[in-house]
Amino acid sequence: MTVLLLPVQSPGHHLPELVVEWDAPVIVVDDGSEPASAPVLREAAERGAEVLRHDRNRGKGVALKTGFRHIRDRHPGADVVCADADGQHPPADIRRVGEHVAETRRMTLGVRRFTGDVPLRSRFGNRLTARLFRVATGQDIGDTQTGLRGYPADQLEWLSAIEGERFEYEMNVLTAAARRGLPIDQVEIATIYNGSSQFGALADSARIYWSLLRVLV
Repeated sequence: MTVLLLPVQSPGHHLPELVVEWDAPVIVVDDGSEPASAPVLREAAERGAEVLRHDRNRGKGVALKTGFRHIRDRHPGADVVCADADGQHPPADIRRVGEHVAETRRMTLGVRRFTGDVPLRSRFGNRLTARLFRVATGQDIGDTQTGLRGYPADQLEWLSAIEGERFEYEMNVLTAAARRGLPIDQVEIATIYNGSSQFGALADSARIYWSLLRVLV
């Protein structure tokens, strides 16, 4: 079984759509959404998702770890696919990542190629972090900032212990996996950009680059 984990903050209409597309448990972690998002979260719950709530915004890394711990305790032995709920990850791509994890028992990234109508800032940022990651770890990852990631069940306890509260957590996962010698597989997915990410261009970028620089020094 593969559980779908969706960390969200003030989600839109794509969230309930993802819930009904998944034929296994769906865990939504509401990371301090605005009151206006209550109807969307309620609809997701009515369609079968289990909604966990933070009383304030604590960051994507904390939301993911809340989900990992919950899945480890409530769905022991289940693999996990993490996805963004803003429409950037089509259900077909989410399923492909989950199937790859089930077949290989390896951490799997859904890797975008950044083709089409993608802002230059996003293209440049991804290329820069990929190059820094290669220098820091010796590994080539085509999309270090993807939010579509699959993890086998035996990695959940380890994932719950990795430091990081916001977007830098996902980079910390990759650098920690590289240091441990864990294989990181990559599955190509569609590049969809809709400008709805909660990623903060300055603050979150600084956290990510600092995470990489700490490995280099």
